[in-house]
Amino acid sequence: MSQAKKYFLIPYLLWIVLFIITPLVMIFYTSFKDLDNHFTLENYKNFLSPAYLEMTLSSFIYALIITVICLIVAYPVALALRGAKNKQFWLLLIILPTWINLLLKTYAFIGILSQEGTINDLLSALHLPTTQLLFTDIAFVIVSVYIYIPFMILPIFNSMDEIPENLLQASRDLGADQWTTFKKIVMPLSWEGVKTGIQVTFIPTLSLFMITRLIAGNKVVNLGTAIEEQFLVTQNYGMGSTIAVFLILAMALVMIITKSNAKERRDER
Repeated sequence: MSQAKKYFLIPYLLWIVLFIITPLVMIFYTSFKDLDNHFTLENYKNFLSPAYLEMTLSSFIYALIITVICLIVAYPVALALRGAKNKQFWLLLIILPTWINLLLKTYAFIGILSQEGTINDLLSALHLPTTQLLFTDIAFVIVSVYIYIPFMILPIFNSMDEIPENLLQASRDLGADQWTTFKKIVMPLSWEGVKTGIQVTFIPTLSLFMITRLIAGNKVVNLGTAIEEQFLVTQNYGMGSTIAVFLILAMALVMIITKSNAKERRDER
């Protein structure tokens, strides 16, 4: 039986080699090529220039802002869901938007935020001055938060939902008030969910490019936008691969920092 299990791993290992390891190796190899397909280190030198470093810093700042806003909103929502009577119904409402195509949601926000959109129509009806929301960095942050907030709520809720009710009851029986129970029990035990939520929010927002095009009107330039431009516009595959290498390293760093210790904690118990 143990021999048979090894054969069951073959499709999985083939998938990893073909669609994960091979593309990563190709990206790393291509990053050392110039426009004439010659070996060069010029791409890495260019990436370390002030323009690209400023773009990288901007990408991290926007990703951090989006992640922090998602966390601020998601944590109390997850806490409220934990004690809700119809939690499955409310979870379904949170998950439903993730089933809708990202492009459709983006175009819906174009209709909402545009000069002739829903928000400005409402402001006009209230005899208030209209404003240009579309093609701004604020619009980019709003749409990004809307798209990624379910992915922050779900892991935090799952970690909270796994907290035994008798543990909270014991805390109350021992005289702890709600704030003490929350600070000493709920927060530490939900920290693994918070770290997972940060991973699935911060990492993708580093490389957003479609939203920056359609919502921010290229006023927000991040690593994802730069990669798209190098591959599709200038067709400088070497420079695009170099940016991708640094993006992969940044994602790996974030995963290391937010590494989950849930398994070790279960083993200790």
